Amino acid sequence: MTEKPVPPQTADVLQDEVRRLRRAVEELSILNDIARAISASLNAEEIMQTLIRKSIRAVNAEQGVITLVEEEQKSMKTLIRTMVSSSGAPAFHMHQALIGWMHLNKKPLTVEDPKNDNRFRGVQWDANIKTLLCVPLIVKSELRGVLTVYNKKDSSPFTTEDQRLLAIIAAQSAQVVENARLIEEEKLFIKMQQEVGLAAKIQHDLLPANNPGLNGYDIYARTIAAQSIGGDYFDFIPMSDGRMALCLGDVSGKGLPASLLMANLQATLRGQTLVSQQPSECLLRSNKLLYESTSPEKFATLFYGIIDIKHHSIHYSNAGHDWPFLIRDGNEVQRLKVGGLMIGLLPQAVYQDEEVPVNPGDILVVQSDGISEAMNANHEQFGEERLQQLLLDNRGKTAEEIIDIVVKEVRKHAGAHPQSDDITIMVIKRVV
Repeated sequence: MTEKPVPPQTADVLQDEVRRLRRAVEELSILNDIARAISASLNAEEIMQTLIRKSIRAVNAEQGVITLVEEEQKSMKTLIRTMVSSSGAPAFHMHQALIGWMHLNKKPLTVEDPKNDNRFRGVQWDANIKTLLCVPLIVKSELRGVLTVYNKKDSSPFTTEDQRLLAIIAAQSAQVVENARLIEEEKLFIKMQQEVGLAAKIQHDLLPANNPGLNGYDIYARTIAAQSIGGDYFDFIPMSDGRMALCLGDVSGKGLPASLLMANLQATLRGQTLVSQQPSECLLRSNKLLYESTSPEKFATLFYGIIDIKHHSIHYSNAGHDWPFLIRDGNEVQRLKVGGLMIGLLPQAVYQDEEVPVNPGDILVVQSDGISEAMNANHEQFGEERLQQLLLDNRGKTAEEIIDIVVKEVRKHAGAHPQSDDITIMVIKRVV
């Protein structure tokens, strides 16, 4: 019995069916490989490398790249890139115009002639890009990234089948890419936390380790940053003639930028204290140096004084800082106002100074505005009047006890309202 020959048309149909089935098997194999790689690894980079390699293989492309899209949709970041080209082609750059198109359309995109594509007029493409295929990585209806492949190795254009397969890969892998993005953000956050912690330690080490032991004086100071690191500053600087300079400042801003300016201010003041005998002279030189080394919007308020324990006086200059309280016997309160503009605000600022006596029992309190301006839930400030009365009521206590009471009352006033500014206070009390 002879077999009947297969008609040519039927043979073509069978061959097409075989090719279709072979293609389907290859696609399933690729998707299975990706699924196994994802489940077998916790390393985000390994997962992404596998995803791109499989995508390049699936569509016979020269190069692939995954680009993350920031949530605010204003910038992009290349997460990882893989090339299989043997021609040594450079790494192609993802253009912002493609991201914009993806944000608007959120569907696969094939570009066969980038330089002449009317959708991207004016875009400067890399010279070696002949054709490209982009598919969106979407999580919960939001674009989280773009998977792009460039140039088929046989120089043919990307097909509808290529687009469909890459879209399937992207749909199956979008959550993986999102997880990788979150992992990268977590790593960055941990690194930032470590750096902030180190900065906070450095800043803490810059402050005096101990309060100065001046004969006849009880001196104490404390600073409480509103954030991990702050912009308030205090210091005690011994002078060669036995006097001691003390200063308390509040630099503009908060956080890390403020702490950097604070460190600059401290170094400047310590250097100028060695060569300046008068407070006004020290501030004049410090202002010039700080103005020249910082941007125009950076400045600091500062109280700078020199205690003379032989003559029991304080020689001071106030550079735009909150006026300190000098509480005398009989509850007389004097505010120390003489000085000039904030440090670093203008290049040619002029400062005046004043010398006032410090009698037995007198108390000098220098504070930052984080105390008087501390607010509660009703946006009511603690206020200078309340602070002054608190100091008068507790003038018989030690310097440390006075500070403890002030901090406690400020926190009591604020209640659950978060601390919005650094709190710094220094108390100098003449005991004999």
